[in-house]
Amino acid sequence: MNNFIYNIPTKVYFGENQLQENLSQEIKKYGNKVLLVYGGGTIKKIGLYQEIIKELQDFNIEVYEFSGIEPNPRHTSINKAASICKEKDIDVILGVGGGSVIDSCKIIAAGRYYDGDIWDFVTKKAEIQKALPIITILTLSATGSEMNTTSIISNIETNEKKGVKSPLTLPKVSFLDPTITYSVNKYQTACGSCDILSHILETYFSRNNGLYMLDTVMEGLMKTVIKYSKIAYNDPKNYEARANLMWASSWTINGFARMDRQPNIWVCHLLEHQLSAFYDITHGLGLAILTPRYLRYTLNENTVDRYYQFGVNVWNIDASLPKMEVAEKSIECLEKLLYKDLELTNNLSDLNIDDKHFEEMANRICSNGIVEGFIDMDKEDIVEIFKKCL
Repeated sequence: MNNFIYNIPTKVYFGENQLQENLSQEIKKYGNKVLLVYGGGTIKKIGLYQEIIKELQDFNIEVYEFSGIEPNPRHTSINKAASICKEKDIDVILGVGGGSVIDSCKIIAAGRYYDGDIWDFVTKKAEIQKALPIITILTLSATGSEMNTTSIISNIETNEKKGVKSPLTLPKVSFLDPTITYSVNKYQTACGSCDILSHILETYFSRNNGLYMLDTVMEGLMKTVIKYSKIAYNDPKNYEARANLMWASSWTINGFARMDRQPNIWVCHLLEHQLSAFYDITHGLGLAILTPRYLRYTLNENTVDRYYQFGVNVWNIDASLPKMEVAEKSIECLEKLLYKDLELTNNLSDLNIDDKHFEEMANRICSNGIVEGFIDMDKEDIVEIFKKCL
């Protein structure tokens, strides 16, 4: 895959060796004081941190740092980072990491101009009125946060994990270098791939009839993830595989595929956010456990046509078979990918999760009575899906 620059409206530098000079030049468009935000320090082990610091120092950019962003980012950490932005009068935020880091950067950017607790943005007590510009360097293909307006953050005090959206927090520039993801281990590669695939499935399995063109785009994206997740899992330095996963990650959740499907409730994500909120598990793993159970639960004579299309167009199942048989085989194909090819855990019991909080979790999801997803669900349905995951 050739290097290229894309602007929609996030400007994307895609490919190898794009940081040199481009990073500093993009930062200087917004100012000279940058807050570098990252997670647990992996970027130092792979040398990326040192490369970034040298680049910024060569261009006399003043750098402040905030590290330790959690995999399910805490609102308390974000509050601390926002305070640094106020104290140091930061001009631009540079997020280096995966979805958790970039999601955090979006709320940090908004928190710079808010005097209260940033959790107020989640509860709608406050609205995002202004935000610092954000530049990202992606290190893990998964959430697509580098090219969208959504942030998912956690409040461990209340066991809540929720999202915030604002066009003001869309990254200005994102650097996507597939070689940076060579060091991502098998487990995170598998979880990230599942996250990408889930973003497509949540839109694809919708009660709304969508554009044929977008259906074919989503089917192509799913086939891409299916093919290259297995290659990257077994050959982590395969550039073609890492590049395809990285670009698919951005395009599955930047609004393009779901533009004709509103409203589009992502039920598996609602369920998984509750699991992460209570048990702090890896998001992609939670989705891997939930998604096949959800698809089996929602399969019936009224929904089978979508499964048939999924099975024939994505998994190349024999179109002459009965629709329900194709539907069942399509779920089996998905399970094989997740649990055999990518070797992810297929149940919650292995994670020491029992049914203790299922009722409470379902009540939160169904706070308005039902969830209007692919099929309507009440709290009893939600509890049943959770139980099928044990």
